[in-house]
Amino acid sequence: MACIFCAIVQGALPATRVAESELALAIMDVNPVNDGHVLVLTRAHAETLLDIPEADLLDACRLARQVAKAMYGGLALDGLHLLQNSGRAALQSVPHFHFHLIPRWRGDGKGFDWPLVPGDAERIRAAAERIRGRLEAR
Repeated sequence: MACIFCAIVQGALPATRVAESELALAIMDVNPVNDGHVLVLTRAHAETLLDIPEADLLDACRLARQVAKAMYGGLALDGLHLLQNSGRAALQSVPHFHFHLIPRWRGDGKGFDWPLVPGDAERIRAAAERIRGRLEAR
């Protein structure tokens, strides 16, 4: 099996399962950013956000929210990153759609911020126009 997440879904590879739904599965990340780092992946193989059927996406979102609520209560979180990387340029390491639920605590020493740099207003407007044009063409 070429996809490690498909192998996990099918039970061919071990994983620490946290929760399941009809179309998604929540497992512990074996390379956690912080203790309690959970992955929510779809049962069906879809590489990116652009490939995933809407029903699978919605089910994965529901499961991610349920697990996040349990993480806040069970791990006494100060915050949580909900992260979804689509494509190599976005640092997607496993080509199977998944969310990262990364627990955060004040002073945990982990970073994840970008400096706020005002964008060029004309470039912002131009990008919005290109996006709107594609939305209207649907």
